[in-house]
Amino acid sequence: MARKWQSAAKVKAGAGGSVSAEKTLLQSIVKHRTLYLMFLPVAAYYVIFRYWPIALAWIVAFKDLRLGMSVLDSEWVGWANFKVMFDDPEIVNVLMNTVEISLLRLIVGFVPPIVLAIMFHDLASKRLRSWLQSAVYIPHFFSWVIIFGIVFAFFSTGSGFVNNVLERFGLERYEFFLSEGWFRPILVGSALWKEIGWSTIIYLAALSTVDPQLYEAARIDGAGPLRRIVSITLPGILSVITFVLCLSLGNILFAGGEQILLFYNKAVLDTADVIETWVYREGLGRLQFSIGTAVGIFQSFIGMVVIVISNALAKRYTGRGIW
Repeated sequence: MARKWQSAAKVKAGAGGSVSAEKTLLQSIVKHRTLYLMFLPVAAYYVIFRYWPIALAWIVAFKDLRLGMSVLDSEWVGWANFKVMFDDPEIVNVLMNTVEISLLRLIVGFVPPIVLAIMFHDLASKRLRSWLQSAVYIPHFFSWVIIFGIVFAFFSTGSGFVNNVLERFGLERYEFFLSEGWFRPILVGSALWKEIGWSTIIYLAALSTVDPQLYEAARIDGAGPLRRIVSITLPGILSVITFVLCLSLGNILFAGGEQILLFYNKAVLDTADVIETWVYREGLGRLQFSIGTAVGIFQSFIGMVVIVISNALAKRYTGRGIW
């Protein structure tokens, strides 16, 4: 009987505590009502322009959206749009190309920004560092159309710089843009040149938090530049490296469709066709908007799963992760 009274008293106390918490929250809202009113436009912006489009995208993926029809009035088709994607005979090759190009981008483009950031950080001349940083940042602000124009000026068959050099040395001109073997190196190389400078920003920010006294102590102990990098610099920015790597792995099904659409052609389609280009043909070319949306949701879901797995592995083996 005593236990029943005790449990009843606890329930009553808990109910009283929740009521008290609700009153405290209400009092806080009333007290800071001006701040909450100022926050309402921001909340409305994110609900209308960020979360509502996401909700519509999920709805569109399960409907047959046609021109002239609203999302809510379209026919509900369930998983049919996802079935169309996986029933397409080209999808296996498309998925393979997407993963291969994404991994190639990751392997080639992950380490150089770290190395470049360390080089910038170790430069004694601030003026030279500022000039070099500006020089490598500039390509990031070029559109892919301009990047393609520059690459075309170097590798085109007619008047390309590389082919002119080959001809001067007595070699034949080569069709770089029609070669499946050269398509991916040109693609990845131009992407690296465009983004390597911009990618150093987060590493430079992380390097600014490393205690300079550690470098001074290492110099006194006789540690050389490489030893200081291995023992101080890399451990100091390991959390940022892990963060960037996990997010990069989450883009495993995003191979840079905008760039590929400009660089590829029918001669290299078997090597260059990725999910984004497939969606461009099927979704926009044939006005199958629902299929394109379904593919986007599939990409996002796989990316989320990869991020969760990579984060768990990173925490297990390095003790650091995204969360």
